[in-house]
This record gives sequence, structure tokens and C-alpha cells, in this order.
Amino acid sequence: MHFARRLAPALAAVAVAATLTAAPAMAAMILNRGNQAEPTSLDPHKGTDTQSSRIAYDLFEGLMTFGPDGKIIPGVAERWEISADGLVYTFFLRADSVWSDGTPVTAEDFVFAWRRLVDPKTTSDYAYFLWPVKNAEAISNGKAPLEALGAEAAGPKTLKVTLERPTGYFLTSLIHRTTYPVSKANAEKFGADFIKPGNLVSNGAYVLTEAVPQSHVTVVKNPKFREAASVRIDTVNFFHTDSPETELRRFRAGELDLVQMAPVTQVDWLRQNMPEAMRFYPVLGNRYLAFNMTKEPFKSNPKLRQALALAVDRQILVDKVTKSGELPEMTFVPSGIPGYASPDLDMLKMTQAERDALARTLVAEAGYGPGGKPLAIDILHSTSESVRKTMVAVASMWQSKLGAKVTLNNQEWKVVLQKAGEKDYAGVVELGWIGDYPDPYTFLKLFHGGVGKMNRSGYANPAYDALLDKANLTVDPAARMALLAEAETLLLTDAPMLVQYHTTYRNLVSPKVKGWVESPMGVQPSRYLTVER
Repeated sequence: MHFARRLAPALAAVAVAATLTAAPAMAAMILNRGNQAEPTSLDPHKGTDTQSSRIAYDLFEGLMTFGPDGKIIPGVAERWEISADGLVYTFFLRADSVWSDGTPVTAEDFVFAWRRLVDPKTTSDYAYFLWPVKNAEAISNGKAPLEALGAEAAGPKTLKVTLERPTGYFLTSLIHRTTYPVSKANAEKFGADFIKPGNLVSNGAYVLTEAVPQSHVTVVKNPKFREAASVRIDTVNFFHTDSPETELRRFRAGELDLVQMAPVTQVDWLRQNMPEAMRFYPVLGNRYLAFNMTKEPFKSNPKLRQALALAVDRQILVDKVTKSGELPEMTFVPSGIPGYASPDLDMLKMTQAERDALARTLVAEAGYGPGGKPLAIDILHSTSESVRKTMVAVASMWQSKLGAKVTLNNQEWKVVLQKAGEKDYAGVVELGWIGDYPDPYTFLKLFHGGVGKMNRSGYANPAYDALLDKANLTVDPAARMALLAEAETLLLTDAPMLVQYHTTYRNLVSPKVKGWVESPMGVQPSRYLTVER
């Protein structure tokens, strides 16, 4: 049932009532957002996709938050101090930061939330996010009690955080919603049900009122939010579907004001018919294919992995398939991160013809192709038609160049993420990643042997892990970036994955929506937007 249709009787009643009063109430401002597939979870510690994140950024506010231009600004933390050795961060929380029930947001709420995130019982895929904090990794691995976490309430509005080692990216990482607070009183009262509509207490610009699986999530303006006076939109509806084509139809019908990713199948049509709505722009992200490194044939065959990576013609993908300004790059870390220089590998400078020739040589040396074993590959991917179209192109390249027989296995997005996390896929899985913060580590960590389910390829190389760990021990920014580039060089050489391209967001924005900006991480909080009906 369309949400607009469900609201129609109520809005009609309001209109009738308005004619009977001398001073009619101002109409509510409503924003309808197309939020792609069903989010994995509304629990800030369990959601693992961007769909979950967009909702969380409306419901919660962390120590750091997004500004109206998409850049990082102070949130609940009014100010902070960092010790000379870089190990102790003291955050001073705003006096006017309160929960939607009117109770203060306290340092103890942060301590509770952070302990919950790293608690093995929570089974959060993002537990590693707080591992820079003292004892966090040991707690996640069941080797230390929750109370040992290096986060303590030094006062009701003072949070003291002690790190294991200096961590250059720690402050910027606090923009991520998994580090946001959870009301201790609320979570203890309702247990696992604290996240349900009617139960949830939040500290962001909005509160949760409705969550209908496979349909929508509704949030309404939080009058207790510290900057509620500047929040114009009263109600935000996040609509969910696996089909970008369906979102486009609803956008054209006026049922959606924003679409996060327009279908690649309709890019040419959009350019001809709705150019004013197109907001296509590069973000800090990529789309990639991960090889299952826990199973053969990819587990012990780097030449086969390298061959498949080389045989993908990225220029064709971005010119003929996606057509939205994506960058046809092979590097895993997207360009645009200040101070970071991508690896300088020979394969990155080859022509596609040279890559194809090398791919055929490598696949033969791996024992596959003409005269060798038959090469059969299964690609697990989401049901999105845009993704399917890209996978058809990749499959065609592998078949024509390397003689592979490729099977496409499409599943719902939630299923893809679950199977990828458990390494429960036959050969290859199609994934994407948007940076959690502007640093190479947010990408390279995905292949660290210690991050559990988030390492969806199952790649395990002690030398790679050591480079990342050493980088995080390095205080000098230039030396740290050099170590991260060395780690990426090793990653690209081992090839537990292949990058299809660096991402462009294909937003569609109604002219009625004001305040929308291009955000480096693709986040446009509803609190900064307005809708003119």
C-alpha cells in the first residue's frame, strides 16, 4: 500500500477542519526518501549497510556529526582535549544534549553503548570499530571483561577515552553511527526490543514511529533535539525496495522526493527527460567482487584471481553500463583522500589489451582454460537490476576472454550480506563500500584477518595485517600513509578481490527539495533539508 494513499484520508480531514477555523494550522512538511533495499537492522550496533546508516543519522547524534555541507563537525561533544602522547581523549558533552524523553545524554550512555558494541554477546560486525580503544579488541575476543574498556564517565558530561596506541584516524572515525550513544536506561528497560517504534529513545533530530518490513520506516521531528528550532521537516518516510526501477517510477509519480541510486538501465533516458533531477557525483566508495578465500579454486590460486581481475574492462563498464561518471580504477582505496598516494603497479599502467594478454597467460599457468581444467565461476549478487546488468557484462568478459562458464546467483541484499559475512558463497560475491570516514584504513581494514564477518573474502595474510597494524602505530602522517599504500600494494598483488570502479552516487532530487548538497560520504541528513509543496 502506498504511504501517500494511506495518508490521504487524514490529510483530507485536516483540510476540512482548516476551512472551519479562522487560523488554520500550518501543514506538516513531509519528505519521502527512496532508501534502496530493506536495511539490515535499525539497531545502531547491528546495521551493516548504508540503508541502515541513513536512518541512524536521522535518529542519533554522536560525538561528531555531519554538517550541512556533509563535512564532519562537533555533535554531542562541544569540545575535546587530546593528551600530548595521543592516548587520552577527553570529550566535554553539550549541556543541552538530551534524549527524546527529556533525560540528559550522559557520558555513561556512551560508555554503555561502546561496551555493548564490543561485547561478544552483541555479535556486532562493527565491533572492531572501537579496537583502538584500550582493551576493546581483547573484550571482543572474550579475553577481558566489559569493565576493562578504556572509556569512562569522568563526570555526567565528561567522557574520558584511553587508546591502546596513538591512532591518527580515531577522531574522524567517531562520525560513524556505530560509535553513537544509546540510552542506557532505555536499552536496559526494553532489552533487545529497545529499537522498536514506541520503545526507542533517540537523541537525533528525529524519533522512530513506524517500521514496516519490506515497506518503509517513518521518523518524526524530535522536539527535544538541541537544534530542533532549525529542523524544518516534520516527517521523513524511508521507503524500501530491491528495485531501482520501482523507485524511479515512484519518483516520476511524485511519491518520492529523493532517490538514492537511479537505475543504470535508465541513465540515458534520465539525461534526455529529467536532467534537472539528476545529482550524480563521486563519493568515497567503490564496487568490488570478493573471491572466497576459504574455498577452492580461489583459496590457493593467486594467478587465477589475478587473471580474473585483469580481464575486467573497467572502461567498458563505466562507459557502456553504468554511464554515471564512475572512475574505471583498479585500486581499492578511492582517490581524493588528502595525503594518500595510490600504489604504482605495472598492471595499473597497462592498456586493457596488455591486461587481457597477461590474464590469458596467468589463467593457463593456473591450470585452466584451453588444455586445462574447465573454469566455472558462481557470482552471488543482489537482485538489483543495475547490479545484474553489471554482472552480466563482467560474466561476458570472463567467458569471451578466459573461456569461463559463469553462473549468476541473485539474492536479496540482506541474504547477500549474510552469506558474504559467513563466507557461505561458492566463488565470488559482488559488494560495495562507502568510506566510514576519510582515511584509507576504512577501506583496507576490510581485508584485515581480525575483523571477522566484515572481511567477506576470508583473506588472511599476516604480512598485510602487520602493515596495517604498524601504520596505526605510526604518528607521522606521511609515514603512516606510506605504510598504508604498501599494504594496498600487497592487497592488489594477492588479489582477494577485484575493483570494478570507484563509485558515483546517482541521486535523483526533486526541485521541491532544498538544502541538498553533494556529500563526500553520500550522507544528506534530513535535518538540513526542506520540501516546498
